[in-house]
Amino acid sequence: MTTALRRYPVLVALCVAALFMVVPFLIVAVNAFKSPAEYAQNGPLHLPDGLYLDGLKDFWERVDYTQKLVNSLLISGSVAIGAVVLSVLNAYAIGIGRIKGRTWVLAFFVLANLLPQEALVYPVYWLSKQAGLYDTRLSVVIVFTVIQAAFGTYLLSAVLGRFPREILEAARIDGANKWQVLWRIVVPVSRPTLGVLLVFFFIWTWNEFLLPLVMLISNDNQTVSVALGVLQGQQMMDATMTNAAALLGVLPALVFFLLFQRTLTRGIAVGAVK
Repeated sequence: MTTALRRYPVLVALCVAALFMVVPFLIVAVNAFKSPAEYAQNGPLHLPDGLYLDGLKDFWERVDYTQKLVNSLLISGSVAIGAVVLSVLNAYAIGIGRIKGRTWVLAFFVLANLLPQEALVYPVYWLSKQAGLYDTRLSVVIVFTVIQAAFGTYLLSAVLGRFPREILEAARIDGANKWQVLWRIVVPVSRPTLGVLLVFFFIWTWNEFLLPLVMLISNDNQTVSVALGVLQGQQMMDATMTNAAALLGVLPALVFFLLFQRTLTRGIAVGAVK
């Protein structure tokens, strides 16, 4: 055991980190299927005697989870796609087009990533009011598309800055214009990296709470994370319903991650090889 720790310290650290992430999820999943009486009697670490589904059902009906799920999927999916497209366009101009003031533009995107969301709440609220977009899903999509694209632009600019110039010159000699070079050469070659960004943007947007809480006050427009926080703040849930709500909140993002796991792994592997 000591020899393994010395030889593979990084692997051991990753295993420990994975354990700390998996165990809480398993505890939540177990307690989501317990009755309140069974939870009070046996505690959170005892396996349930049967499947108690009333907690899941009550939470689903109480928050209209179907509508919240549709809102979260629509917002997260739109942001992920829009941010990737915007990141590609920006990074193509910065990394390959070599626009003037490239360093300052990249510094601006870095600064945008460093700003806390608390600093954006009032400006975003005021602008959405002026534009007539307050309490609409479109307002949240626009805000998070810009925020996520700032990170995507910074990352892709570094990637496209090292794009082989020989390929670009060969395409131009063959008569390809700038748009053809972008969509027929740059995007296909960068597809693994774009897939990684798509997965991350979706999950990051799904987990957002503060800005959706401020921007979406109508019950019909709220996301899953906002519904969880609002209902918990009203103290309308017992321990088992809280675990059921947490399970339903994280499960869609987990399913999305598992569906695109190969895309994520392939993108990271390709980046490592490059």
